[in-house]
Amino acid sequence: MRQIVHLFVAVLVASLGLMAWVNALNRSAGYAGSDTITVFNWGDYIDPELLEEFEELTGITVIYETFDSNEAMMTKIAQGGTSYDVAMPSEYAVERLMEDDMLVPLDHSKLPNMQYIDPRFMDMSFDPGNRYSVPYFWGTVGILYNPEAFEEPPTSWNALWDPSLKNDILLVDGAREIIGMGLNSLGYSLNDTNEEHLQEALAKLKKLTPNVKAIVGDEIKMLMIGGEASAAVVWSGDAAEIMWENEDLDYIVPEEGSNLWFDTMVIPKTARNIEGAHQFINFMLDPEVAARNAEYVGYATPNAAALELLPEEIREDERFYPSEELTARLEVYENLGRRMLAYYNDLFLEFKMHAK
Repeated sequence: MRQIVHLFVAVLVASLGLMAWVNALNRSAGYAGSDTITVFNWGDYIDPELLEEFEELTGITVIYETFDSNEAMMTKIAQGGTSYDVAMPSEYAVERLMEDDMLVPLDHSKLPNMQYIDPRFMDMSFDPGNRYSVPYFWGTVGILYNPEAFEEPPTSWNALWDPSLKNDILLVDGAREIIGMGLNSLGYSLNDTNEEHLQEALAKLKKLTPNVKAIVGDEIKMLMIGGEASAAVVWSGDAAEIMWENEDLDYIVPEEGSNLWFDTMVIPKTARNIEGAHQFINFMLDPEVAARNAEYVGYATPNAAALELLPEEIREDERFYPSEELTARLEVYENLGRRMLAYYNDLFLEFKMHAK
């Protein structure tokens, strides 16, 4: 009899262990129920303490995954292997996801903290009425530079073509950013689809290659912190982070114009916990939460109430919170369509091959 009891207990323990293992596996894959959400974000793009606070506040466990490009993020969502409840795509990726019917419309009644977003950053062209997305962070693309390498502070993209900067410039590894820089330097829109203009931009970029030290990804931060180049084309948030470590550097948005980019919060159609997703988005829109997140990440918050909570030296720094006059000259990336986006990528690859 005792052996039968022991056998029963052993089977029960094994069954409970198997159930726990299956539940853990499901949670890690984003298949858990109302007590879990899976968040898909760029790397190092949230204060981790806020995830813990959200869990304590709501009782909802957050499974957190990261991606390194909009394309990788969109591919993984489309594959459907993981049920992401919240994702943080950039503006043109929102358009693509909308076109592919991959987003859940937001219930604004469950997002009362949307009231704190600066009206300038609502109802943008990529998502009229914010039906599918809410701004998370925003910023610009510009020139990070060491003033000692320039006779006068640069104001134009064309300053990068100066022969004195031979083998002394780093470029971020992004087709839209670098082809856009070439277009802007010629006075064209960074969303230009005129192939003659694009070839003209490529020809000009090829003339820049003697000055290009490297075209890199995240390594650009450590290289600029270490003073390995005199100038770099970077996103404003990376510039702020680099300048925190290397006070000899400065950052400008060129006068011809540049990119005004947005990263957003959306709910993919893969979501299993739409209610929890709305709770998470609304939590991140709380002014105190958004302010803390902005200080941690270093990028500009679109939350007007949160901005007022930031230190004066941050909120009044026009390099990272540019004036409305400058903002009006900036352009949001438009969804160019698959054919034209492939053309941009081909031009960028040709430039990279020429720059080696």
